[in-house]
Amino acid sequence: MRSLSGVSVSAGFVAGVRGRAAARLGPFMDRVRVLLRESGVLYADETPARTAGKLHYVHVACTELLTAMHTGGRSAEDIDAGGVLPGYPGTIVRDGYAGCQHLSDALHAWCGAHGLRDLRGVYEPDPDGQVWARSMADLLIHANAKATAARAAGKPRLDDAALAEIRSWYRGAVAKGIADNQHRRGKAGKDGLRLARRFRDHQDMILRFTTDLAVGFTSNQAERDVRPVKVQMRTSGGCWRTLEGLADFAVVQSYLSTAAKWGIDQLGALTQLFTDGPWLPAAIRPG
Repeated sequence: MRSLSGVSVSAGFVAGVRGRAAARLGPFMDRVRVLLRESGVLYADETPARTAGKLHYVHVACTELLTAMHTGGRSAEDIDAGGVLPGYPGTIVRDGYAGCQHLSDALHAWCGAHGLRDLRGVYEPDPDGQVWARSMADLLIHANAKATAARAAGKPRLDDAALAEIRSWYRGAVAKGIADNQHRRGKAGKDGLRLARRFRDHQDMILRFTTDLAVGFTSNQAERDVRPVKVQMRTSGGCWRTLEGLADFAVVQSYLSTAAKWGIDQLGALTQLFTDGPWLPAAIRPG
């Protein structure tokens, strides 16, 4: 509130205003859910938020121009409660959380940044035993560079030769990871084998960004959009006072985030909300 008005106000006052704003945003949330379901690619993530002594989550589904957040646990029912992902027929870019496997109408793409972190996690403590992980990380970086260049050139996918090179490199790294670790008994070997098998079993999802250039390499968009929840929680002493307050924050932040993506500042978006009703995006993207 201080950033908008230059005046310091109590946390209770802010919570009250936020609650009144959230109550007015039903039409906005309905509109954004419709538009997100019409988008070919969505980015999804969740972040924990301790509330009244219990652990809850804030879920986000978004694009570069739209944001929808809701609160809940991590079950399939909680994920579906946002009204965006169940039955969605496009591509969802996300982390490897198994709770999203029920979303069978969609194609899934695993976040490359998460994959690189997982590979680094097994390589750094055991570089001699996890050579495959370094090779796989090099491949992902190389493939992302290829995809970025092809996207900039207006191509819908990589050419057959580039895809063949990537797939061959990928399968070779996986085979080495399994061969090098399958007879090792220590933790490093077990971790390496588990990760190599995960890469073997989910090749299509991990390489989705190479076969469809509309799909981003990472889910960083979703991580950026949900980050204000973490920032607000830190400034509130590490815990939300009520679940209702967290839910209100998720709704209002969905509105402010989407408005900002369309070039509308927070004060302008809130002024319209409390005078004429919520601003609504006209389409998936301008034009």
